[in-house]
Amino acid sequence: MICLRPQFTLICVAFLLVAGCAQDADEHDEPSVPTFSNPIIPGFAPDPSIVRVDEDFYLINSTFEYFPGIPVYHSRDLVNWELISYAIHEPTQAELSGIKSSDGIHASTIRHHDRLFYIITTNNVAGNMVNFIVTANDPRGPWSAPHVIEGAPGIDPSLFFDDDGRAWYVGNHMPPDPEFDGQAEIWLQELDLDSMGLIGERHYLWRGCCGGVWAEGPHIYKKDGYYYLLISEGGTAYEHALAVAISENITGPYQNNPRNPVLTHRQLSYDFPITGVGHADLVELQDGRWYAVALGWRLVDGRHGILGRETFLLPVVWETEHYWWKEEKLTFPVFSPKTGRIELHYPVPFADTSQQEFGKFIDDFEKPTLGLEWNFRRAPTQVFHSLTDNEGSLRLYLQPGAVAEQAQYSFVGLRQRQFEFDAATEMTFGPSTDEEAGLIVIQNDKSAFMLTMASSDAGNHLRLSQSLYGDVTLLAKQPVDGDTVYLKVAGTYLDYGFYYSTDGENWHEIGESVDGTALSPYFLRGYNYTGVYVGLYASANGMVSDNYADFESFNLNSNAGTRDDWYYRQERQNEAQ
Repeated sequence: MICLRPQFTLICVAFLLVAGCAQDADEHDEPSVPTFSNPIIPGFAPDPSIVRVDEDFYLINSTFEYFPGIPVYHSRDLVNWELISYAIHEPTQAELSGIKSSDGIHASTIRHHDRLFYIITTNNVAGNMVNFIVTANDPRGPWSAPHVIEGAPGIDPSLFFDDDGRAWYVGNHMPPDPEFDGQAEIWLQELDLDSMGLIGERHYLWRGCCGGVWAEGPHIYKKDGYYYLLISEGGTAYEHALAVAISENITGPYQNNPRNPVLTHRQLSYDFPITGVGHADLVELQDGRWYAVALGWRLVDGRHGILGRETFLLPVVWETEHYWWKEEKLTFPVFSPKTGRIELHYPVPFADTSQQEFGKFIDDFEKPTLGLEWNFRRAPTQVFHSLTDNEGSLRLYLQPGAVAEQAQYSFVGLRQRQFEFDAATEMTFGPSTDEEAGLIVIQNDKSAFMLTMASSDAGNHLRLSQSLYGDVTLLAKQPVDGDTVYLKVAGTYLDYGFYYSTDGENWHEIGESVDGTALSPYFLRGYNYTGVYVGLYASANGMVSDNYADFESFNLNSNAGTRDDWYYRQERQNEAQ
């Protein structure tokens, strides 16, 4: 078994630690108030949706091609979240076996009605948008088979349960008369909960405050007799924004909030530490306070979002217009009211809350099933792993599929949740020609780094390879004796180091300061909505094999000095320019 020295980090609660944080500090009334740090769920946690049931909060995220899909988190304080289940936990629930990278499960919504939990989502299968609902009595599962909503175009569906007992589907679509490419429109239709079918007239509500540039992610709320439509627009990059409209009737017409957009960082510089904020959901606390969860990017050097979009938490207040000449003064939500942007720190929503670390993971594979944190790329069409064939280890059986293919291959991995980390494993593997197994750092089918054991006439060797757009480049090679080896990867922002050991204590470099820029969606361009995973990989590279690799343990540690190091690193870089 491998034994690594644990890395302990302190959550540093601080105000005015560096120049330029005056606005951050202004968000707090008293310096002594305990605070939490954003993001609340780091590392590939986009498109958050949230619901409260009494004192319990439940939150979900998009997962695209990864399986199980749609993680369900639970919290009592809005700051610390525990992964409790997945809504898509059976391969038969959704077609995820052969989809492209960043297709699959798009933005989902979670709601609770009449003692039942509902999750509605989109599965993008090669451009065919399948919108469906799964339900559960308990958010810990099991979740139901999908109820496909026929005749529902578009993505990012949401549900609204009105106080008259009616249920409504709200989604987006491309209008038949678009004024420009990418224009979208929000639509609404009643949903019959018994048949899970759309009924009645379809209503077209709004194209957004900015012309409907990718108007998406709609949610409807009701407060003090008014209906509020919250949407995202502008795309999920620097121009992402939130906008709100209001109506006395759920079917409209909806009035634009004159203060739109209600939340965006598009006005900030490209290298601001948090960017691309949007796609939010609102939640009301038992005491009447409101909060929002929203996605945002933490970009390295203002460009490279290697961790993907993540979940941020911010306060919301409601303000009524002051205009004396208006007979009807409307009330609108105000996001992050002191600064109008997502801040690094806010006061904790509930007293006596202490934010826990989110980045240390140890698995000795002693349990009969994989822990919830582990994911596959695509839903497996056959079982390729076992925790019982060699008790105390994870056995990965080799498949023909390789990492660059839009196919099935033997991979289990964890989200890279921190910019500074290390991960290590002990592996026993007797490779034949063309076979390999080991550690992998992967963004998607386009880009990955692999530290694997392979074989040649000269014996076993380790090879560090980069897979980029289908081409595999050998970066380094190292002979090793025997079939057992310890492998490690250490990441520091865009630098990755790869190491091996024969005893688990003395490590040798095989590739230091490897440029990880190729893991960035900015570098890959196009349609890249996920984040980096670190995991275990085995492949017969096109051949049929009954071989396998045994992994005795897997340790992942955060190496950041404090939870906020990434923010101050970017601020220092900005000041130096």
